[in-house]
Amino acid sequence: MKFQELQIIEPILSALKSKEYEVPTPIQLESIPILLNGEDILGSAQTGTGKTAAFAIPILQNLHQEKQKQKSPRLIKALVLAPTRELALQIHDNFKEYGKNLNLRTTVIYGGVNQSKQIKVLNQGIDILIATPGRLLDLIQQKKLTLANVSYLVLDEADRMLDMGFIKDVRKIIAMIPKARQTMLFSATMPKAIMNLANEILNQPKRVQVSPEEAMIDKIVQSLYFIERKRKTEFLIQLLKRSEMKSVLVFSRTKHGANKIVKNLVQAGIKSEAIHGNKSQGARQEALFQFKNKRIRVLVATDIAARGIDIDELSHVINYDLPDVPETYIHRIGRTGRAGLGGFAITFCSEEEAKLLNDIQRHIKMNIPVAVHPDYSVNFIKPSNQKNNNQVNQPKKKIQATNKKKKIVPKNYSKYDNRQKNR
Repeated sequence: MKFQELQIIEPILSALKSKEYEVPTPIQLESIPILLNGEDILGSAQTGTGKTAAFAIPILQNLHQEKQKQKSPRLIKALVLAPTRELALQIHDNFKEYGKNLNLRTTVIYGGVNQSKQIKVLNQGIDILIATPGRLLDLIQQKKLTLANVSYLVLDEADRMLDMGFIKDVRKIIAMIPKARQTMLFSATMPKAIMNLANEILNQPKRVQVSPEEAMIDKIVQSLYFIERKRKTEFLIQLLKRSEMKSVLVFSRTKHGANKIVKNLVQAGIKSEAIHGNKSQGARQEALFQFKNKRIRVLVATDIAARGIDIDELSHVINYDLPDVPETYIHRIGRTGRAGLGGFAITFCSEEEAKLLNDIQRHIKMNIPVAVHPDYSVNFIKPSNQKNNNQVNQPKKKIQATNKKKKIVPKNYSKYDNRQKNR
């Protein structure tokens, strides 16, 4: 099925054609007819599935048709809430692209920058507003805008807003919006708190659940290195010297860790930048610009900063640190498998991260294939205990630790080893 068959108006079809979009993704195919029909939606979808177009196209079309029927002043009729500046900017860009042939005004507001320019644009009249919760509440309290005319509400990446502590702010914002509205809630995961919120704010929603992230794993070549924590940076540098490492996203668990990794990479002659919450908006945007335009080939990020970043043709994802939440592992590696493309995901695991690895492998229902390096790999867990037959460079003999004085066999790995055998 093509976009023409979804009863999308010609001005939007023309904009989609200019971007060479012809066939809708599964989330678009299911969501667009529901939303054009005016129904609420509860969608399970992660970044990279085309979900922004799934809600942007119906909103643009409905607002355009309403304006055709009745001329009215520019008031905020559609509000999209996003957890991060990067995601808000990305959504704004997409609305601008899909609606470029329509007489609708869109703007984006977020924290970390001066308010004056944002207020000036709002005063000129806006139809569609994309915002992060904190800055939006701030401007509402200053009486710089009102949500009294909103008839379309989108909560994008609701689970991330929950993780970042925005749910209270979100509830305050929703309380200011008329109940006679169309509401769209999208979330990669559906924890109990999100389901409770959905039950409160949605009116007989249609449930859309497509392209589970786990399905993308089959398209991604995964590899796992057991390595001492203190040697991770040294090993990362060796990996990044390989020619096939063309566009690499490295995940650090902390902001401090991301800065430290970049410092060491730059000292080794590898151009890289870090993005995390302590970086200014300008610095983050500049780092992304350089990465997308291939001026640097390594970007080091924390999970929250990377959420919502749309990067095409990402060759490798490297988990320098294992995430605390198993689902986050899937979010991370899925970035290199976008739009059905394959990619490579490399994971480092130190002795201290054994339980995290176990949780991840239970969640994805597979053992990540073990890779070995003669100079860096250590036998925290015997490769033979990894029951996946597609192991990467599995040796016939036990790999010895690089420390020649004593063999490295962590004390607390016996229980983990037994769990692997019993699975």
